[in-house]
Parts: sequence; structure tokens; C-alpha cells
Amino acid sequence: MRRVTAITLFLAVASLPTLAEEISLKDGTKIVGRMTAVSPDKIDVETSYGKVQLKRTDILTINFPENGASANSSQPTPAKTDAPKVDEALNGLQYINRTGKFTLTLPPDWVIATDLHRAPETLTALSSRDKMRFLLVMQEEYPGSLESYKELTMLSARRSLSNFEELSESPATIDGKSALIVFYRGTLQKGSNLPVEFVSAIIASGKTYTKINAWCVEPLFHDMQPGFERW
Repeated sequence: MRRVTAITLFLAVASLPTLAEEISLKDGTKIVGRMTAVSPDKIDVETSYGKVQLKRTDILTINFPENGASANSSQPTPAKTDAPKVDEALNGLQYINRTGKFTLTLPPDWVIATDLHRAPETLTALSSRDKMRFLLVMQEEYPGSLESYKELTMLSARRSLSNFEELSESPATIDGKSALIVFYRGTLQKGSNLPVEFVSAIIASGKTYTKINAWCVEPLFHDMQPGFERW
């Protein structure tokens, strides 16, 4: 795959652990609590002093304990991984992955997510700086068909999500290759029981499959879907 198209650029992901998150605001304030609701422009947080509502534009970073971030540090801690080293770089908005031979033009304030677990097949993990939007690109060999690889992807999703529901599937052509776009949703079993919606773009190239996964809290997903569909 020479270039991953911008279908991933308007999608988001939120990891919502049961432990308290530390939210750093642009004015230097730090708030510790659990996110209980997310909308396109606001986040509700339950703290030991009661509920607060934050504007997303005021948030600098969100540190999640399950991701290995220290409660006293706004910098992510690299996750342990068995994945081989990937040759990648981010220059401004331009992300380059020399290992996978593709590039992405990212929205402002996106970074390489060094704190996310990377499986051996992971080519990249990217996130917004506030850790509210993530995407993963994976590539692996598989001897079966595109349809059967998609079913394996859905089986894995069923195992990791409660209230799993596959929403739609459509064929596509990406970089001249056959692909499937699958939308599904569920509840993160380790999260705060908020509904999360996902999209997977699965691209076949012989027996090599590239999978682009992106997801976000459901209200944000619907807000960003029109931008996704334009691509």
C-alpha cells in the first residue's frame, strides 16, 4: 500500500478506564476524575468534589492510568511491546511510514502514540495530543479471502466489546485494491460503559492484509462521519 487515504483523518478514539483520569487544561489546571459523558464540544467528569463539565477546546491532555501514564506526569510512558521497530516520522502534519511505505496528512496536534500497546503486526499507532482520538494501522499475512479476514476481525471485536453490534459493511477500492469498510459498535469492557463506535478499513493485496482501525465515543463519531464520507 503506497498511501493510506484520508479515511482515517476524521475519526476518533477514546479509551475510558475505570481508574481516574488526570485531565490537564490549557490554563494549567489539573482535574482528576472519571469521564461519564462525551459530546462533540464538552466532556462531563465525575470528581470527588462532584460533577464538572469541560469544554474540549480547553483540554490540553488526558492521562489514562491503564495506558501506563503516571498520575504526576503529562508525558506518556512507552508501552512494552514485542513489535519490531518501525521506521516512521512525523514532520508537522505529514506522517511518513517507511516500513509500510505509506504517508498520512494528519490534523493539527496529532502525534505518534508511543504509549499504546503495539502488536507485532502494528505499523503505526497515532493519536491526538489530548488522547481523545486514535488510529491504528496493522498489516499481516493471511491465506484466506478478504471476507473471511473481515469475519476474524469481527470475532476479535466481539471478544473485546460488550453489546457488540455490526452496523454496516460495504465494498470499496483503496489505492486500486479491493477493500471492505465495516462499521460496528459496542461498549469497552474496561471502560466507563459509554457506547463506542468503530470503523475498520480492510485492504487486500494478495495474501497481505492492511487494516485501519479507528474509533471514538459514539456521539463524536456521528459528528465526524460526514468528513469521513467525503473521502
